[in-house]
Amino acid sequence: MWTVLQLADSAFPTGGFAHSAGLEAAAQAHEVESAADVARFARDAIWQAGWGALPLVRGVFDDPASLPLLDARVESFLVNHVANRASRTQGRALLSTAARVFPDRLSALRSRASGLKLHLAPIWGAVWQALGLDLEESQRVLLWGTARNVLSASVRLGLLGTHEAQSMLAQLGPILDEVHAGCSVLGPEALAQPAPLADLLQGMHDRLYSRLFQS
Repeated sequence: MWTVLQLADSAFPTGGFAHSAGLEAAAQAHEVESAADVARFARDAIWQAGWGALPLVRGVFDDPASLPLLDARVESFLVNHVANRASRTQGRALLSTAARVFPDRLSALRSRASGLKLHLAPIWGAVWQALGLDLEESQRVLLWGTARNVLSASVRLGLLGTHEAQSMLAQLGPILDEVHAGCSVLGPEALAQPAPLADLLQGMHDRLYSRLFQS
């Protein structure tokens, strides 16, 4: 339980807060302007994590040796270069940080992952599995972290106030449960992109005149 809380803590430096999941680009394109827009964007991001990440987490838990194959599959799946870069950046940060914090339990994984792209979803599953943690907890924390990061970005972009964002995060509980129930049992063959507009907007991030986030 303590390890789960540590991994979920915003103080665990994995770089997630440097990314807005495309929210910054959506805001500058005036696709997200109100609290209702932020809530819609957050729901889309959660569903995207459900269909685009949870199957990979399960895949690594079911077969740890499949990590190289699943990492290569994400590289092909994420055709949006901004999302692809963000996935690799956060995956590398997660593995590097976790290996320093838990060296005895993750040294073998770090060696096994050498030479890979280190995309976030399969590395997330591999780290949690190597730490002896539960698949369901790993999937739930990934979904919750997705929602938290989007709402944190919305505060820094001036779209929501701090308390408003926390209230919205609490209200997203039923969506988090729905996505987990629907996507937690899926395998890598079920990978899908349920939010194509958000993906297109995120792909515009590098064209923004001014940026607070990396993606």
